[in-house]
This record gives sequence, structure tokens and C-alpha cells, in this order.
Amino acid sequence: MADRYKTGEKAPEKGTYKFDGLVDGGNESNITEDEKHIELSNGDTFPPLRSNKEAAYWKKSN
Repeated sequence: MADRYKTGEKAPEKGTYKFDGLVDGGNESNITEDEKHIELSNGDTFPPLRSNKEAAYWKKSN
């Protein structure tokens, strides 16, 4: 299973990360495809979702 990261944690390496659920398990229906993928560099902080500022889980996609 791939490593899962949470909003506020540091990215272990540069790459593209994909949305993997809300931390609080809330409604995901309003999340756009555009915000489900983020580019981070090593040491960058995983962000909340742009649209609603909710904490999210992320997985490396490449």
C-alpha cells in the first residue's frame, strides 16, 4: 500500500500527489478534479483543499 500523507505533513520527495480523502471523512462531492492533484517539492507542506480549506489525505501518483 502506498504511503498516505495528511495536510500539514512534509512531502518526502518531489512529485505529483493525488487527493485520497478528507481527514474528517466529510462530503467529497464538491471537490473539483483540478484540485485533486498537486505538485510538491521535497519538504513542501501538504496543503488543505483549495475550495473549502479542509484537511485532506494525499498519495504520491508518480
